Order: sequence, then C-alpha cells, then structure tokens
Amino acid sequence: MRVVIDTNCLRASIPPKSPFYDLYRSFEEGLFTWYVSTEILLEYEEILSLTYSELTAHLVLHTLTVAPNIVFAEPFYRWELIESDPDDNKFSDLAIGVNADYLVSNDKDYAILERISFPSLTVISLQEFLALLRGVDN
Repeated sequence: MRVVIDTNCLRASIPPKSPFYDLYRSFEEGLFTWYVSTEILLEYEEILSLTYSELTAHLVLHTLTVAPNIVFAEPFYRWELIESDPDDNKFSDLAIGVNADYLVSNDKDYAILERISFPSLTVISLQEFLALLRGVDN
C-alpha cells in the first residue's frame, strides 16, 4: 500500500502513549510504503522540532530515511489544488504523482479533493487508515 502522510498525522503518532502510535509501529513493521519528498521531510523536521525537540525530530527522520519501506520521490507536476492552505499542496501533489493509494491526513483543507474528479486522490483520516491497517470496518 502506497501512502503519503501529512505532518499532523506523523506528529500525533510519535509519543508511545498516543492512540495513534500504531501508525509509527505499523510503518516499522513494513505494513505500508511511505512516500516522501524533500519538501515534506523539511516540514516534518520543522514541526517535530517545534513540537518535541530537535533530537526527537532527528531520530524520527533518521528512522524514516533508513527504512526499507520509505520511497523518496518528487512531484513531477504542481496541481495546486488546495487553495485554502497552499502549503498542503506538497502532500497532494506528491500523492497524485506517485499514484498513492491514500493521502492520510486529519486536515479539513483536503475536503476540496472530494469534489474534484481529476486527478483522483483518496484522502482518509489517520483513524480510518489505522482501522484499515488493522482490518477493521469503519
């Protein structure tokens, strides 16, 4: 399964006591392939450094960059579909470009994609993605 994961979901999955820690563990278990771009990694680093610490950010980024189920890619086209928060376009552009199965985000700005038939992109919440990984019907 090919996925692009928004920063808000990564940030929520870091603490071991978080209800979303399963995202991090499922990734470590190789249950999905995580696609990232340079721009996305830079945002991960910035937000994780602000939320936790620089050390935590570096540890998480190291884990991501050496994992066998991480794929580095760059969007080949800028669709710029998210007008309400243009900074989110880096995630949707990459997800479209790599033909991701899912863009995982709890950000409501991606709701616009439900009304766009082309290019097609499935956005699901972190809760929905974890349920999918567990094989649970929502």
